[in-house]
Amino acid sequence: MTKAKSMFYCRNCGVSAPKWIGKCPSCNMWNTFDEEIVVKDKNVPQWKKKADSERNIKLKPKKFSEINSSSDIRIITNDNELNRVLGGGIVLGSLVLIGGEPGIGKSTLLLQMAVKINKKVLYLSGEESETQIKMRAERLEIKNDECYIFSVPDLNLIFQVINEINPEVVIVDSVQTLYTNSIDSAPGSISQIRECTSELLRFSKETNTPVFLIGHITKDGVIAGPKILEHMVDTVLQFEGDRHHTYRILRATKNRFGSAAEIGIYEMINSGLREVSNPSEILITQRQEPLSGISISAALEGIRPLLVETQALVSSAVYGTPQRNSNGFDLRRLNMLLAVLEKRCGFYLNTQDVFVNIAGGIKLDDPALDLGIAVSILSSFHNQIVNTGYVFAAEIGLSGEVRAVGKIEQRISEAEKLGFKSIIISKYNQKGLQKSKIEVIPISKIEECLDFVWM
Repeated sequence: MTKAKSMFYCRNCGVSAPKWIGKCPSCNMWNTFDEEIVVKDKNVPQWKKKADSERNIKLKPKKFSEINSSSDIRIITNDNELNRVLGGGIVLGSLVLIGGEPGIGKSTLLLQMAVKINKKVLYLSGEESETQIKMRAERLEIKNDECYIFSVPDLNLIFQVINEINPEVVIVDSVQTLYTNSIDSAPGSISQIRECTSELLRFSKETNTPVFLIGHITKDGVIAGPKILEHMVDTVLQFEGDRHHTYRILRATKNRFGSAAEIGIYEMINSGLREVSNPSEILITQRQEPLSGISISAALEGIRPLLVETQALVSSAVYGTPQRNSNGFDLRRLNMLLAVLEKRCGFYLNTQDVFVNIAGGIKLDDPALDLGIAVSILSSFHNQIVNTGYVFAAEIGLSGEVRAVGKIEQRISEAEKLGFKSIIISKYNQKGLQKSKIEVIPISKIEECLDFVWM
């Protein structure tokens, strides 16, 4: 009989200790050690038995010239947004972790990929039954007859099924529900998550099979489990959005096989997630008549240019303290812009309520939104309409100067593609700028753009 062993694990970084420690020696966090009962090698999973028996003992290091770098190492899915975020498709033998809030659409995204990809897929679920998954899949226009559903969280049984059907892609929903008999602790514990992920990583690398893991997140917005989980996988994707809005953003926070600056944009509809190939068109509201307090800004999300509608409402403060509220834009940066407009430009907003909104329900932190936000605030303050043919792309400094922003040519190209007539940028962005059909207006102070943007 195996003797039970008690270990303490840091829930922040996953480091183990034989006794409780107040401060973690690895991540320097306080009071993060939890006790777990661990009994290792109680029942070795089937995959480990097979892998150990078939392992070639004569493995040796290879030179770069000896390694086969075949171009056909990616699986191209029907989802162009997912392909872009992954760096051009699914890399064979990769381990991908997708996190996001409950109900945001993580399971729908991967189930949609599973039923539409032209590969043999094994969809593992520890949270739903096969019937429940089938009910959700019926609205996704099933095209893949080689999609297998298995609703068992036991990793030993999972590897038995994998050895029987030999899938080309494996999807796990979610990694926090898996457990292995080699660790005598509850599913979702730090040791179980680390051990299950380690075994799936080993399976993925030795069989060249891509594995997708869905991960829960904590109230702080980080993926639940030890931080080492994100270091073990090849790619970490974050699925973001507001459940009260229809648009979702798939963002790569780590990618060993491509850029970590790419994003994918989806729209949640009744039939699942729809790819948004041109987000600028849907983020700009189509209005029958122009209104004050609205301007168009050229933002950059990752390396993807977006034209968004920045809205502002300025009204007299009814109560003693004026309100400052912002949706989709950093509230602290809004307070800074209001201070600059009052101190440097002479617009008295200290007795006004100011509300700012980025249309479409998305959140952006690009400093190039500063000029568009400032123009929207002044437009609402003076109740004057901004010319609908103008786009703004510049940062505002504390002294009131208009500063240059990065990748200005991509922003200009996006505005030109959508049919805008003029774009207002910083004069410091003119260096090396190529000529374009759209009119480029350089300025150095906020006041310079107010002379010609009003209708």
